[in-house]
Amino acid sequence: MPTTTTRQVSAPARSRRGLRARSTLAFWLFTGPFLIGLLIFVYVPILWSAWLSFFEARFTVTPSDFVGFENYRTMLTDEDFMGSLVTFTVFAVIIVPTTWALSLALALAVNRLRFMRAFFRSVFFLPTAVSYVAASLIWKMSIFNGVRFGLANTVLGWFGADGTAWLASPDPPWYWLVIVTVRLWLQAGFYMILFLAALQNIPPELYEAAAIDGARPGWQTFRYITLPQLRATSTAVILLLLVAAYQAFDEFFNLLSKTTWGRPPLVELYYKALGENQDYGAGSAGALILTLLICLVTLLQGRIMGFGRAEGSK
Repeated sequence: MPTTTTRQVSAPARSRRGLRARSTLAFWLFTGPFLIGLLIFVYVPILWSAWLSFFEARFTVTPSDFVGFENYRTMLTDEDFMGSLVTFTVFAVIIVPTTWALSLALALAVNRLRFMRAFFRSVFFLPTAVSYVAASLIWKMSIFNGVRFGLANTVLGWFGADGTAWLASPDPPWYWLVIVTVRLWLQAGFYMILFLAALQNIPPELYEAAAIDGARPGWQTFRYITLPQLRATSTAVILLLLVAAYQAFDEFFNLLSKTTWGRPPLVELYYKALGENQDYGAGSAGALILTLLICLVTLLQGRIMGFGRAEGSK
């Protein structure tokens, strides 16, 4: 017969095993549906797209003839697709530093407030909840609609300037102003929250020590204390902005609609795969090329700015 000590030891062991089993069951009950959806609607389509890129697939997502890298050669020699990559690399060069500077400026301003901080934080963050489609239509139909009594042209009229058809022609490229402003309005508040959280985590002792050493408040403290302390957040923000710039679709599709100029890569791929020819093989190849480009740019940016590098390491 087991002794009393043996029974006392085995009972807690069984209790711990039962607790672990219940925790494991609860984990899979809560995460299982999400993981299944992620597998079915994300990973399976990605793998199928990669497989489809090596086949001839027109008007069907079922591959027919194996063509190897022919679809990749087609996309890399397609002037419209390559032009979209170059054009929207320029777009990324414009929108990334602009959004970074604006969101940081908003965070600094809100962080200095002594009253109504929550109100202004909510006001600046609120546009993040607006749909890109809805915002694009507001910009197109109300602000930059190109008619004489549109908001933008009315403001120009106050200064004696003529109205402009903002979205009618690529020369001059006024459409960039429309696209950049709507994206700034939509996303600056989100990144402001990230910077604001980082600003509130900076130890106040650093500013006190700087004041004792004679540093003047303002530019000197911002340059030598605030900005270095925001390095990790800045790197993450720039990384997210780069990825978002190459994934731009909604505002371009709705603002420029059926134009053949000013298309980002995703809009170009949309017309390639779902246009008149419905070339799913070439569209899949273009999507993988764009994915590799985003990964390359992201890794390069992380390498330059030291993303993931331990503090104090060279």
